[in-house]
Amino acid sequence: MNRFGIIFLLLLITSALQAQIHEIGVFLGGSNMIGDVGATTYIAPNKPAFGLLYKWNRSPRHTWRFSYTQSTIAAYDEDSEIESRQERDYHFKNSVKELTAGLEFDFFTFDLHDSEPQFTPYVFTGLSYVFYDGLYFQNGGPNKDKTYRTFAIPMTVGLKGRIFNSFVIGFEVAARNAFKDDLDGSNNDNFKSQKFGNLTSKDWYMFTGFTLTYTFGEKPCFCAD
Repeated sequence: MNRFGIIFLLLLITSALQAQIHEIGVFLGGSNMIGDVGATTYIAPNKPAFGLLYKWNRSPRHTWRFSYTQSTIAAYDEDSEIESRQERDYHFKNSVKELTAGLEFDFFTFDLHDSEPQFTPYVFTGLSYVFYDGLYFQNGGPNKDKTYRTFAIPMTVGLKGRIFNSFVIGFEVAARNAFKDDLDGSNNDNFKSQKFGNLTSKDWYMFTGFTLTYTFGEKPCFCAD
């Protein structure tokens, strides 16, 4: 690529950045686990969760979203509706930290430069890179191995609306389908003799809570003057 091509590319990138609106903010809510220990209820947060968000609005209908979220996930057999789990009486806690990137799609036009009230349901998906403690059960209790890493597919549904011109508040329920089955310590490959439960299904965990973001940036080209 010659120097004129490079200059033209830089001008396009600069113009694109100036034509976007950005959001930065936080997630506050709770987490719960669905695996081989504890209850199997999908939305039942029992530990606090928090995160940081950045959004790059590419149009009034879709947004690139990046986040860091962390929480303790925990489950207790005594809370399960399954009698055999109640009798077993296992429990565990694990630390989960994840980096997520993906696309958020708005069902209604959500133009933050429009003076009219803005409100829309939305969905989000992408890919999460997850750090967690490797656990295994021995003598009826959980033990920590080392820090493991895996990927997960985020699947989020939510509602959001603009408040006070520059702020957007939302409520969302976010499921994570992990690529591993050992977040609850039931299927650690380093401790094969300690495995239990359904070894063919992967673990799920949930984040449920509120987002609050602050918007900034130039008026984008898709807005009317």
